[in-house]
Amino acid sequence: MNHIVNSSLLIDDDKATTFFNRYLLLKHKAFKNVKTLHKGKDAIEYLKNIDHKLNLKPDLIFLDINMPLMNGWDFLEKFAQLKDEVIDGIKIVMLSTSTDPNDIQRAIENRFVSDFVNKPLTISIIDKVVHKHFSYKIAR
Repeated sequence: MNHIVNSSLLIDDDKATTFFNRYLLLKHKAFKNVKTLHKGKDAIEYLKNIDHKLNLKPDLIFLDINMPLMNGWDFLEKFAQLKDEVIDGIKIVMLSTSTDPNDIQRAIENRFVSDFVNKPLTISIIDKVVHKHFSYKIAR
């Protein structure tokens, strides 16, 4: 399995968690570029200003729910307002410590959310995400 996910974005306000998750993603053979941001607002700006020629548009976003100022739900509202060329093809995985059934249901019902997984990330969880959402690339 080689670099199935060319570019990914981790959005989480917890710097230690972000460091660990980035380490795991880069250790996993499916991931090539992993960008980290600690604020939802910064992530929206990043997506608005991506240089598509550099092929840095994320294939996958891991999005924390509970962040100050702009939480994961607020991010999704702003994400929905971005141009289609920006959001097309991006898979969003909600990444949270929340076990609240309302959060899980809300994620399932959001058209931009592809999956909901609990923190912390593990190689096993990453394997499941890759196989579930990028199996068409694995089959090539």
